[in-house]
Amino acid sequence: MTSIDLNADLGEGFGRWRLTDDEGLLSVVTSANVACGFHAGDPATMRRVCELAAGRGVTIGAQVSYRDLAGFGRRAMDVPPDELAAEVAYQIGALEVFARAAGARVAYVKPHGALYNRVVHDAEQAAAVVEGVLLAGDALPVLGLPGSRLLELAGKAGLPAVREAFADRAYTDEGTLVPRGREGAVVADPEAVVERSVGLALSGTVTARSGARVEVRARSLCVHGDTPGAVDLARRVRQRLEASGVRVEAFA
Repeated sequence: MTSIDLNADLGEGFGRWRLTDDEGLLSVVTSANVACGFHAGDPATMRRVCELAAGRGVTIGAQVSYRDLAGFGRRAMDVPPDELAAEVAYQIGALEVFARAAGARVAYVKPHGALYNRVVHDAEQAAAVVEGVLLAGDALPVLGLPGSRLLELAGKAGLPAVREAFADRAYTDEGTLVPRGREGAVVADPEAVVERSVGLALSGTVTARSGARVEVRARSLCVHGDTPGAVDLARRVRQRLEASGVRVEAFA
């Protein structure tokens, strides 16, 4: 039976402000990419999400980012490699405290936003992320875009490289994500998102913006938690996957 992980970005709030329905999404997904305080999240939020995830058997991952609270981690930044490596390790370590307190652990690492897109092509920044993961002390799996420099360098460093696809993001003919600033970058039609999810899981392909079929073979599928109706959409995706014979389970 085909299997796939279903992940979502969680804990993306700060203080009294909350963006994601963490409780709702944790009833659907199998892996939680928890914001570690650099693009969103704070200690109380990180603790709460780790406790909720551990209580529901959802795998906890560190979603590391450039230090950019004001821009939600989506602004391009030039961070020296040694500084970026230290900041990645710092974020993983911070989340690990709360994961362990909840009786769980940080099981993988996923970059967020501008950093995620940067390490698709930028070998220097990708190497810094890998160095940060190693500096944190465990050979944690790294979640990223298929064919990215990040996954290439993670594999060379002995870290499990886990390929990820996006149900609600538009793809280029090269298999990369259409930048968020461009029209049509986010797939808004819920039924289209559901159909794309099944196609990605069963055939490892997706229709690019140009209409071409692009190969995107992935072990994990991301459903964004910061879109309207995110919980209902994630639930529909999981139900359709399971109805199509796909086993939904964490990769780590």
